[in-house]
Amino acid sequence: MKSDKVEDLGSGIFKEPNGYFEPEKPATYTEHTLLSGQILRLRLVGHNPLWGHYLWNGGQVLATYLQQNAPRLVQAKNILELGAGAGLPSLVAAILDAQRVVVTDYPDAELIDNLTQNIAACTLLPQPAPNISAQGYLWGSPVKSLLSHLPSRYQRFDIVLMADLLFNHSCHDALVSTILETLARNTTAQALVFFTPYRPWLLDKDMAFFDLCRKKGLKVEKVVEEVMDKVMFEEDRGDELLRKTVFGYQLSWKALLESEQ
Repeated sequence: MKSDKVEDLGSGIFKEPNGYFEPEKPATYTEHTLLSGQILRLRLVGHNPLWGHYLWNGGQVLATYLQQNAPRLVQAKNILELGAGAGLPSLVAAILDAQRVVVTDYPDAELIDNLTQNIAACTLLPQPAPNISAQGYLWGSPVKSLLSHLPSRYQRFDIVLMADLLFNHSCHDALVSTILETLARNTTAQALVFFTPYRPWLLDKDMAFFDLCRKKGLKVEKVVEEVMDKVMFEEDRGDELLRKTVFGYQLSWKALLESEQ
């Protein structure tokens, strides 16, 4: 994950040399096995500067967590996913009978088209899929368009999903803002935030997201710690065990929970 690499453009900034632009890479496909043994096939964009061309470990572990807790977290729930990439957790939620799933990523045409294709191609959903839709969304922007997908009697989402987004340190404020504006104000609503510290030397900055959540009145609880078989990025440096570990946290409304006690 060479996200901290800075390229020196030099003086020839206005004229690129021959062969400077790489040819467009084709989409690839991968498979994810559900706990039921069913196979979910996913299309990944060929390459994208927003990292949508990977099936991230955090998303895979979050998808498993949803399956393990489907009666409590998925069935008949309204679910929003932020920064979804290929949309694995959202597709799993739709398959497991969520009432409504809104799967989002940065409003880039290729990313949203890829999500739409994964929904339409999912053989484990009736087609056209009645309970899931894709939309472009910029974190921290107004949420009216997201909430418009909800059935009329609902004002916010029961569950908000985030997988492997915390390395975007400059976006923490925007992510928290979106959670605060979209998560239902009740004691069962949860935001599920799963991530791997792919850059272990920046773990403190990853974890600063949860400090911000606490300051905004959210209760933070760790629910998962799972070590994967191998790291995603072999060439990266830093503690290998951390780079293989997915941590999962749930966020809920602290004041509402305390008022029930």
